[in-house]
Amino acid sequence: MKRGLLFFCCLLPVLLAACGETGQETARGPADLIPSLTWQAPDDLDAAEAFTLTRSQEGYILAEIPDDDAAWLVVPEGQPVPEDLPDTVTPLCQPLTDIYLAGSATMDMLVKLDALDAVAYSALPADDWTIPEARNAMDRGDIVYAGKYSAPDYERICGGHCGLAIENTMIYHSPEIREQLERFGIPVLVDHASHEETPLGRMEWIKLYGALLDREARANAVYEAQAEVIRALREPDSRKTVAFFYLSSNGEVKVRRPDDYIPQLIRLAGGDYVFDHLEAASALSTVTLQWEEFYAAARDADVLIYNSTVTEALPDLEALAAKNPLLADFSAVQSGEVYCTKENFYQASMELGDLASDLHAALTGDTDHLTYLDRLE
Repeated sequence: MKRGLLFFCCLLPVLLAACGETGQETARGPADLIPSLTWQAPDDLDAAEAFTLTRSQEGYILAEIPDDDAAWLVVPEGQPVPEDLPDTVTPLCQPLTDIYLAGSATMDMLVKLDALDAVAYSALPADDWTIPEARNAMDRGDIVYAGKYSAPDYERICGGHCGLAIENTMIYHSPEIREQLERFGIPVLVDHASHEETPLGRMEWIKLYGALLDREARANAVYEAQAEVIRALREPDSRKTVAFFYLSSNGEVKVRRPDDYIPQLIRLAGGDYVFDHLEAASALSTVTLQWEEFYAAARDADVLIYNSTVTEALPDLEALAAKNPLLADFSAVQSGEVYCTKENFYQASMELGDLASDLHAALTGDTDHLTYLDRLE
């Protein structure tokens, strides 16, 4: 017994030292990664949690996306790439040009940054963009279609000296595409804005792109303007219940997961989402409901919002009722409190404050100047 205790006491310092080394390795900061630069504290972001920005006194910026285990060093124009840069950090030398943009939500951010000239390739054809600036740039030939995210035109992208590919998390379904792009020497940044827990967090990703494209002052101003719209929303006199949904081509009812950003915007606008009881833990933003469950939860909702961006726009209440006659029994249909999303509803990723303002107007009856919703008559 004594011999075993003695052995453990001798082994304990070794075990503690090993644990300490492991802890230091997993908690390595910028000074450990790139010791040749003098690092400051990470930026104090307002709401975003899925990326970090850390600055050096020499003007370099370390951008990290922990969920992707990815890090990039933004190298100011005319400055060298540090010789001690580890293989785990990808250098991005400014100015960044000839970007392949496969994450549609990022386009609105680049438009707001006045940085469309940095984009050369799109994973969406011109007709699929509801952002006028993006569609016009493609019509002019300033941005060309280079294949969807799961089937990019490698020859065109590589032949044009693409400096960065911006993907959304759909790329995880096609990991071989990312590997091939990186094999061709094209850095791949996976946008995780959709993983943010709040609408403000999603919009704050514009600060990451502002850092990459040297548009930080503009990024801060755009973000703050939308954040102020959300902060200024006032609680309505009475909270109304809201059902946000659409019907698929085979008649299935699709609603948003309760922790999705759309229900969050509804709550910020002063409404109560009628599907808050649904299971939130899902990789998908939508939940399929049986008609009976949908009917029970939404029949007495004060406001219905039909998501036409997934299917087709509805011209009037009659067109809605034609999808299922039972919808005519719904309280909101009878009172005329039914709205339909416009085509610009989803790609306006940097206008969530304005979108929340539209939702607030729908809940308060002040609907003369809606931007993202149409009221059905």
